[in-house]
Amino acid sequence: MSSLLKRILITLALAAVPLILGLLLTYQIIHIDWVSFMEIQPSFQAMEDPLPVPPRSVPIQGIAYVPGAGSPDDPIPADQASLDRGKTLYDLNCSLCHGSQGKGDGPVAAELIRKPPDLTSDRIRAYSDGDTFLIITNGVNPGAGVKGGMPALRENLSVGERWDVVNYLRSLQP
Repeated sequence: MSSLLKRILITLALAAVPLILGLLLTYQIIHIDWVSFMEIQPSFQAMEDPLPVPPRSVPIQGIAYVPGAGSPDDPIPADQASLDRGKTLYDLNCSLCHGSQGKGDGPVAAELIRKPPDLTSDRIRAYSDGDTFLIITNGVNPGAGVKGGMPALRENLSVGERWDVVNYLRSLQP
């Protein structure tokens, strides 16, 4: 290799080292935002209602219920597998307010304006499985201007998971 080529390579290497170190040390100061189109996509903010379902669309899990057609029938048998899945989902999503046994005495219940009902009571037991499914799906909205209520869990739980929770709730009731 010629002497001139060696000198050029050494000079370039010596010039590149401070440049690279300078960029590494100032990365947090000279932060370049990458082009992103996330800001212009339709979305919803936290604690905002989800976007409406497109007309004439069917969820991936199939039709959960037809609005205005009454309460749906439970398509999932209440076998041990469904009860186990339902218990796990209930513990994750419901027990904070309704308590581990469904008595409405969860750790958060004391802080709520509207106390959660006892899911083992005669009033709740009189609901059909479909009515319970719809309450889990749509939540309980006490009305405009009134605070409290149960949030809708249709975004948190799939259709099958909601039916598993319904089956588990039935097993809690005497």
